Amino acid sequence: MSETSAATEDLSIRYTDDLRVVRTRSFYERRLKRTLDVVAGTVLCVLALPVMGAIALAVRIGLGKGVLYSQQRVGRGGSPFTIYKFRTMRPDRRQQELEFPREDDRRGEHKQVDDPRHTGLGRMLRKLSLDELPQLLNVLRGEMSLVGPRPEMVDIARQRGYLHHPRHEVQPGMTGPYQVSDLRLNGDLRDGLELDEEYVNNLSLRNDLRYLIKTVTVMFGDSTGS
Repeated sequence: MSETSAATEDLSIRYTDDLRVVRTRSFYERRLKRTLDVVAGTVLCVLALPVMGAIALAVRIGLGKGVLYSQQRVGRGGSPFTIYKFRTMRPDRRQQELEFPREDDRRGEHKQVDDPRHTGLGRMLRKLSLDELPQLLNVLRGEMSLVGPRPEMVDIARQRGYLHHPRHEVQPGMTGPYQVSDLRLNGDLRDGLELDEEYVNNLSLRNDLRYLIKTVTVMFGDSTGS
């Protein structure tokens, strides 16, 4: 690898209002973060297998076929990837015949408490964020990190004009600044763009560990799921 290529690897470059902004990537971001994701993600995946098996069985019994649902989200550099979650809602009538029913994103209309697709099982899974466990596969595949900005739907990011926001300079995360904030309850991801940009600009092992610890308190505290 040439010196120029090596130097480019250490930089994250973006354009904002026609201004070229260069961010230096730390050693942790370049070398350690992915290693920690693989090691910790593997351990968590193994430990979570019995839980995921029980959830899959409960979803199959309670909601029928199609235990998982998938959706296109924005990954690092704006590249789309497929995210996986446990289903937490009944499909609407138009999708009853689909082999893998689609579940609309929680930031859309199904935030309404009177949505008939809600189930008690789904509310419990969301409250404890257990519906997010299949994303450990996304982490092991290198599409996500344990900690990072919440992955946004491709269409929404494009429509709202932040497909190339600085938040996409890093891998999206299972948890992160938005996911552990009060915004996760009733907020819109647009309200957390500043939190995400601050995370990117101050990415460090210390901050990632802080978000992981806070995630545990959010999951088992008084807050309800995102």
